[in-house]
Amino acid sequence: MVDEKLAFAPAHELAGLIATKQVSPVEITELYFERIERLDSQLHAYLALMRDEALQAARAAEEAVVRGDQLGPLHGVPISVKDMQMTKGVVTTTGCLAYRDRVPDADAAVVERVRGSGAIILGKTNTPEFGLLGATENRLGDDCRNPWNTERTSGGSSGGAGAAVVAGLCSLATGGDGGGSIRIPASFCGTYGIKPTQGRVSSFSGVASAPIANLTSQQGPMSRTVRDSVILLQALSGYDPRDIGSLNEPVPDFMAALDRDVKGLRIAWSPDYGYAGVEPQVSEACSNAAKVFEELGCVVEDAGPSLESPFETWWVFFASHAYATQGHLLDDPADPLTWYGRMAIEDGARYTAADYARALGERDRMVNQFADVFESYDLILSPTMATTAFPLREYPPEVINGRQNANRKGWSTVPFTHPINTIGHPAASVPCGFDSDGLPIGLHIVGRKGDEATVIAASAAFERARPWDDRRPPVS
Repeated sequence: MVDEKLAFAPAHELAGLIATKQVSPVEITELYFERIERLDSQLHAYLALMRDEALQAARAAEEAVVRGDQLGPLHGVPISVKDMQMTKGVVTTTGCLAYRDRVPDADAAVVERVRGSGAIILGKTNTPEFGLLGATENRLGDDCRNPWNTERTSGGSSGGAGAAVVAGLCSLATGGDGGGSIRIPASFCGTYGIKPTQGRVSSFSGVASAPIANLTSQQGPMSRTVRDSVILLQALSGYDPRDIGSLNEPVPDFMAALDRDVKGLRIAWSPDYGYAGVEPQVSEACSNAAKVFEELGCVVEDAGPSLESPFETWWVFFASHAYATQGHLLDDPADPLTWYGRMAIEDGARYTAADYARALGERDRMVNQFADVFESYDLILSPTMATTAFPLREYPPEVINGRQNANRKGWSTVPFTHPINTIGHPAASVPCGFDSDGLPIGLHIVGRKGDEATVIAASAAFERARPWDDRRPPVS
């Protein structure tokens, strides 16, 4: 039996142990399934497990090591895949009751690339319906719970991924981020997560259909360490002609950024983006975290965009996409939708071409506002979230600390994440502390479009200065 501590070993270390025959991929896969069986009844991080497929893949991975085959960067390392991502031969619900029995006959592009990296897929992680909420609840089962306090949300929409990573129920995870859905659970659960530049990772779903413009959503990694996410991001990135929004350009060497010196970087610190209300404990922790970059030799100044009401602009794109893809469910006599899924899809149905055109104009204005900041600064720091993880189904009010962050139920905690989806820039959340209730807080790091490398360099430098992967939640 392998040492249970290996469940929390960084993925890159596991890959090394497997490649050098010190650990069997079969043993480590069995370890994660044992932990899932023991702990996930408290968290509901997984919607479906792939035990037979995973163990078969692990045995094949072990045979490849014995033969001396050339190995992928994550060969034999157990990973989870978000249930928004189609997985051939495995029930993929996208969090919706209407699709509880759907078994795709093809993989999404992100799953293809996970398999190509050599990773072993353990199962599909929990997600809200179509990823349409910043908390992980649906009508398929119990809400996904936070390993630091099981009466609190894990965030969403990659909430199952965040909970599984921090609780040691997988080595690392795939997520998707259309308004913060990687960074929200990363902040709430105390993990690392990065949303790449729009188009960096293919969004091809594996389902042949008429292309629908995807202006805001990106697939990406979540993990307990920066390096693990970067290894996965490197594997996931690259042009895909099946995705009309895919970037047709060489993929940067993200791994090289991990050891890059950040001394001399010019960094803008914005506590509010000019409009957002934030809980005082969150603001204080993130302000203190920003000062760490001064210790690292960066120039940190109070600056940033001055936004007015960016939520509505983003919501037009988000809700319109929901209606374009799932509008037929509004008239389904079985009434399979959640309250928040119906809210988003109905809003999307009401928006006109003029509304969409105005939103595109507002997006251009936001792009220019951020561009003005990036003329003088290399990065923008802020809190990732306006709050820490809130009690299950008890959504914070639209007004937080005297300011209105959103005008839709369930969305007031994310004033910093969705603007970055609107403009398509890369952004990461790094764990930077805890509130008085012992709940994690995340620092948001935003880079220029196409410049994941500087976001990664800053993330890794912060991790070295303030390590976070030495504290375990109660459910782990």
